[in-house]
Amino acid sequence: MNTAILLAAAPAAQGQGSGWGMILMMVAIFVIMWLFMIRPQQKKQKEIRKFQNALKEGSPVVTGGGVHGTVKRINMNDNTVDLEIARGVVITVDKGYVFQSATDGAQVNNK
Repeated sequence: MNTAILLAAAPAAQGQGSGWGMILMMVAIFVIMWLFMIRPQQKKQKEIRKFQNALKEGSPVVTGGGVHGTVKRINMNDNTVDLEIARGVVITVDKGYVFQSATDGAQVNNK
C-alpha cells in the first residue's frame, strides 16, 4: 500500500519545478521563431523599400502582378510610378507594387 501512495505522489512532485522550464521553453521558441522567420522577413522588406526608393526613370521593373515595364515617371506626391509596358502604352501603378527590376528577375530565373 505504501508503494501505491509513493507512485501516486511522484508525478505531483515532478510537476512543481516545471514552471521555470516551461517559461524557458516558451522564450526559446520565440527566439527561434524570431531568428528564422521574423528577422529574414524584415531584411527582405528593407531591401524592397531600398529598391523602391532608388527607382529611376528608364529602369526596367516588374510589378507585383507580374507586369514588365520601364519606368517613365515617378510621382513622389502620389507615390505612384508611370510604367511603359509597350510602345505608347503607359500605366500608373502604386510605387509599393514595384518589387524588383526585370534584370534581377531574369538572373534569378537563370540560376
